[in-house]
Amino acid sequence: MAENKGFNCIGKSVAASGAWEKATGRAQYVPDMKLPGMLYGKMLRSPYAHARIVNIDTSKAEALEGVKAVATIKDTPQVNFGPMGTNEDWYIFAKDKVRFIGDEVAAVAAIDEATAEAALDLIEVTYEELPAVFDMEEAMKEGSPVINEKWPDNIASQKHFGQGDIEAGFAEADLIVEEEFYTNEVYQSYMETMCALVRPEKGSRLTMWVPIQIANKARLVYAKALGISPEDIRLIKPFMGGGFGAKFETNIHLACAVLARKTGRPVKMINSRHEDFAAGNPRVPIKYRVKMGFKKDGTCTAKYMHLVGNNGCRTVYGPAIMSTACYRIDALYKFPNVKVDGYLTYTNTVPTGCFRGFGNAQSIFMIERMMDIAAEKLGLRPEEIRKVNAMTPNFTNPHGWRVGTCGLTESIDAVLEAAQNRPKTEVSPGKLRGIGMACCNHVSGNRGFFPTFDGSSSLIRIAEDGKITVFHGECDMGQGQDTVFAQIAAEELGAKFSDVRVAEQDSQISPWGLGSYATRGTTVGGNGIIAGCKAAKKILFEEAGAMLGVDADQLDSRESIIFWKRRPEKSLTFSEVGAHYVFNHAGSCIIGNGYYRTGDPLPDPKTSYGNVSPAYIFGCHMAEVEIDTLTGHVDVVNYWAAHDSGRPINPTLLRGQIEGGIGMGLGWALWEDMIIKDGKVLNDGFLDYRIPGTVDMPRMTTIFIETDEPNGPFGAKGIGEAAINPVAPAIVNAVCNALGVHFNELPVTPARILAALKTRNKHQVI
Repeated sequence: MAENKGFNCIGKSVAASGAWEKATGRAQYVPDMKLPGMLYGKMLRSPYAHARIVNIDTSKAEALEGVKAVATIKDTPQVNFGPMGTNEDWYIFAKDKVRFIGDEVAAVAAIDEATAEAALDLIEVTYEELPAVFDMEEAMKEGSPVINEKWPDNIASQKHFGQGDIEAGFAEADLIVEEEFYTNEVYQSYMETMCALVRPEKGSRLTMWVPIQIANKARLVYAKALGISPEDIRLIKPFMGGGFGAKFETNIHLACAVLARKTGRPVKMINSRHEDFAAGNPRVPIKYRVKMGFKKDGTCTAKYMHLVGNNGCRTVYGPAIMSTACYRIDALYKFPNVKVDGYLTYTNTVPTGCFRGFGNAQSIFMIERMMDIAAEKLGLRPEEIRKVNAMTPNFTNPHGWRVGTCGLTESIDAVLEAAQNRPKTEVSPGKLRGIGMACCNHVSGNRGFFPTFDGSSSLIRIAEDGKITVFHGECDMGQGQDTVFAQIAAEELGAKFSDVRVAEQDSQISPWGLGSYATRGTTVGGNGIIAGCKAAKKILFEEAGAMLGVDADQLDSRESIIFWKRRPEKSLTFSEVGAHYVFNHAGSCIIGNGYYRTGDPLPDPKTSYGNVSPAYIFGCHMAEVEIDTLTGHVDVVNYWAAHDSGRPINPTLLRGQIEGGIGMGLGWALWEDMIIKDGKVLNDGFLDYRIPGTVDMPRMTTIFIETDEPNGPFGAKGIGEAAINPVAPAIVNAVCNALGVHFNELPVTPARILAALKTRNKHQVI
């Protein structure tokens, strides 16, 4: 990594905020919390994939000793709502029919969990079973069962657009490659399942403790569902046990709120792991049909994609994910002519939603497999075809995305060099070795996600003792965002890192923010922190200047000491200035209020043309695998990851994000797969749903390609989602290299490998 370039806090691996609380067991997660008079809630879920609700009889459950309330759709405003305004197809509880196995039918609040569970068995629901459809392509066919009557063709969303001349592009190609791909449905596998603790307050007000990535946006959705004002909801985000995209809006929060209002007492609800698999929001699976044209040197002349995604029975963020899958990869390589037809369909399966990578991960698997297939046909090395098409700095892509800094080519070179210098080891008998690479890109913010605005703000308070508190509206769900914000604040203010504290997110005191998605935290949120710090620093320096008898613009600060630039010995501490300000302003602290917004207009809704992010992330990964020809087991023995995420703010946290992404992508590539039969998730627990463990992790080398992004705080960009995006294709490309077989479907399981070994053919697709 490059030298620190004069920074005091930026580029240092300071300890993560909250690490002490987690290590000592003092961190309070929602399942740990208990309030006086608290009740325990449980959800009754549908056993049918598609059925009409004829009657619900709750009388026996209500009569059970210890039961304080049973809630159904009748206890709610019965309005349609949802996270996406285009598809508001949710109810808090099923109204007229259930649409998937796990659909929310009723909820119980009781004095303990055992009583609540017993009460569920006493609720009598009469169903009239209806025909169901489970396949995303079958759902679009004429005559398929209609899942949501407002969408009689079962198409929740569709996207059709193109840039350039696709036919001319194919006409000038020397090679045309056509392939089909499938990216599977996978579960986010966070440690803490979906849960909520809700306390009713005076009138219609509620206090909600929920682990959620988008607290303020969720308040808008929840307020509509409950028929109250957003300001009637105080939402507190405590420590979170992971999210990875899943912890957006969910009905368990609302069911808990309904029970709390009905009983007048605090209620806590926690999904079991089985419930979380059955009724969470796993990754959107996508089927691709792709056609690409290439010149002899590997230059891509045209790309056409037809894709179909499975929305499940109701819309979480599927339309945005499908849209992302359609065009985000067009900022990874320079595709001059592109066309896409994308469809998202309703099925009688678990609703699908956000997962680290948000549609881009699926398309990167597809495009990186296509690059390897085309390179093989053209007689090129994998790096050659990527370099000739690679995105470069200061380039505007066909959709109007303005890429500033870009270290993609440097990332390719870095992993190649690292892999070439690896210690060579002999391959054991019965084993095969292979190596594969994959590139990636991602955004650092997404202007189109919440059209009202895209930005971030902060409140910075400097108290009488000089200690600094940062208030923001974003979300640390374990990725270290609060630590990075503290480092940014300390650097901008010229303060000691140890003097900076970051407040927990509480809508009663925190600024309005959009939260964690689109890898926006460091870039967009960090800029919001700087804005608040600048406002606070102005007041701080004006007060210090008056105390020292010098102009404020003649002052500087470092290590929480403000000094005159001409005579640094003439100085004051933050605590001296803070106390002076407080006692001379009737107890008012120094408070800076600032905001950042990207400034770009929304992309055109018809053509999708327009810049969506202030900065773009790039990277390249390479995997070396060893395959046991007897069992089909794949061992990833070496892994190299190079990323351009701008200037690293905290190298240890950055490395941790990359290594975490590698582990998550490894599971997606080789094992993880939600097995759904007739709408039921069969492997709904970690005994049957295989995720990587410690012994599965490879030797990892992480490389930082440091660029100085002018739109990022101190030159930084994000990393979170980009870290997983190239992992599956890098591993699968390595497996294909070892076996000489094309695998175009995830995951590449031992069974599929053994089948390939029996009938190995260079151009066989498994």
